[in-house]
Amino acid sequence: MDSPVAASQQVYGLIPLWNNGNMVTRATLAVLVIMSLGSWFIIFTKVWDQRNMKKSARLVEKQFWTAPSIKDGVERLPKGDDFRFIAEDGLRAASHHEGRLTDRIDLHEWITMALMRATDLVNGKLSNGLAFLATVGSTAPFVGLFGTVMGILNALIAIGVAGQASIDKVAGPVGEALIMTAIGLFVAVPAVLGYNWLLRRNKGLQDSLRNFSGDLHAYLVGGARVESGGGAAVRK
Repeated sequence: MDSPVAASQQVYGLIPLWNNGNMVTRATLAVLVIMSLGSWFIIFTKVWDQRNMKKSARLVEKQFWTAPSIKDGVERLPKGDDFRFIAEDGLRAASHHEGRLTDRIDLHEWITMALMRATDLVNGKLSNGLAFLATVGSTAPFVGLFGTVMGILNALIAIGVAGQASIDKVAGPVGEALIMTAIGLFVAVPAVLGYNWLLRRNKGLQDSLRNFSGDLHAYLVGGARVESGGGAAVRK
């Protein structure tokens, strides 16, 4: 004879939820699983990207700003580095600025536009995936609630057809349907926490990018870096 605990697991487990559910409840559960996997994938990949960018920011101070020239500093940074991408765009803008546009756009504005475009592209890459986390965090509870409502509706219809309304006949299907709400919250909470945490970490990295872009602009236009913490300036 099965124990009460075993019987409870058989009634309220995920396997009975899948086996006893219809196409709507199964599709809802599949959507929640996809949301959860996508959220965790984005969280782990963004943490890895942020870690690499923090290493790049430290490398900029040790390698780039101690170089004898901007070109040498760019060569010291690894290929594919985000800070190198910004520096290359600024250097390219400074070297390709021709006098034909000087009457309308001077060197200062030309370099500013190039650095802003490069910085915005890097910031956009930092923000990739965060919209998905925000969407999952705000919609997953409602998706789970939709699955619960549909599960309860199907359970009540089945009970009405069978003509058995005892508590043991009602508790199983209704409790099984309520699992969907719990799954929705289980999916939403990590997505919301991950979104806020990654957003806060992105702010520090974006500040580093803006500071680097401002220092690079000052050097390309005026020939010297605006020092903020006592680091060595790049010399021509």
